Amino acid sequence: MKKPTRVNHPPAVHVPPDNHPVVAPIYQTVKFEFESVEETVRSLRGERPGFFYMRAANPTTRQLELTLASLQDRDDCLATASGVNVIAQTLIGLTKQGDHVLGFVETYGPTRQIIRRLLGRFGVTHTLLSIEDLPGIEHALSTTPTRLVMFESPTNPVTKIADIEAITRLARRHGAVTVMDNTFAGLHQHGEYDVDYFLHSLTKYASGSGDVMGGAVIARAELLKPLRAEFSVLGGVLDPHAAFLIQRGLRTYFVRYREQSASALQVAERLARHPAVARVRYPGLAAHPQHALARAQMRDFGTIVSFDLRAGAEAGRRFTEALQLFAKTASLGSTESLVMAPQMLKSRDLTAEQLVISAVTEGTVRLSIGLEDRDDLLADVDRGLAAAEA
Repeated sequence: MKKPTRVNHPPAVHVPPDNHPVVAPIYQTVKFEFESVEETVRSLRGERPGFFYMRAANPTTRQLELTLASLQDRDDCLATASGVNVIAQTLIGLTKQGDHVLGFVETYGPTRQIIRRLLGRFGVTHTLLSIEDLPGIEHALSTTPTRLVMFESPTNPVTKIADIEAITRLARRHGAVTVMDNTFAGLHQHGEYDVDYFLHSLTKYASGSGDVMGGAVIARAELLKPLRAEFSVLGGVLDPHAAFLIQRGLRTYFVRYREQSASALQVAERLARHPAVARVRYPGLAAHPQHALARAQMRDFGTIVSFDLRAGAEAGRRFTEALQLFAKTASLGSTESLVMAPQMLKSRDLTAEQLVISAVTEGTVRLSIGLEDRDDLLADVDRGLAAAEA
């Protein structure tokens, strides 16, 4: 071969069957080939294992999917380009014109927008209730044929706890599919409940470093089979290099989640004792209105602490800007601590009544606790509280 040909057809390097890499390689390739047309066609028909095109599957991404499925106590998973992407693709893949979706006011803002605006344009109707309104959920399901129930627990940003057993039982009774955004709780929690589809933003705890985006839907294989074809044509594929980085991040997942949760509890306890704070929302606190439910459903209470400052939004701004260790930005679950001021938490798509249900007030601040030294974090929170009182 001449050199221009050689650079496009490099020599193959074959690893002996008994010579295994400790860390799986990145299959940074869009295309795969078989040795014959016949075997290619067999693969396309699903008659043999193998890979053909990255938009459908890739070995690096597949390793991540199988790892995530096992953590959530299911047997299959589809990974996508971002957390919002997996919400959109899953809801699009599961609904059609004329379907009805039951959602909740306390749900992540982009999820509400997907249900209201995107699905609404395609003739899917919806009802929004409070996640705490179990009688309302039962009434809605019993009076309106419903395709799916979309919920999360703990909720974003005020960590309300959904009664998962009750919601899934009611949905099953009335023939509705359950879709749960489990990002806040993490991949190791809630798998024992009768949830059909678990959604995760892999950008958060799975990655842990805040430098890569990804999403995942996890379910039993028979439930994911019809979604697989839909996801392939929608095209929101997770790049194999991103999949590799998320797989690498999972090595420290449990160490990070538990250490950050322990720090979050101490921060919540410090905030609860301060006179400038009207209310602290952290499921691990005995004062949390759903603490008993959280204890029954969760092994770890998470890394998100939300609280209300008595003096309102301006105090929240002073608190936020006085912090030295918390980045003023969105997201959660990364090794550095993050803060969102009241001005960053406003929901513009809710009515006045729904804003009350959301429990986000003029003084609500959301903290995502990282891996900094616990004493340093507490000192920084004290610094912010002093500024809030100034």
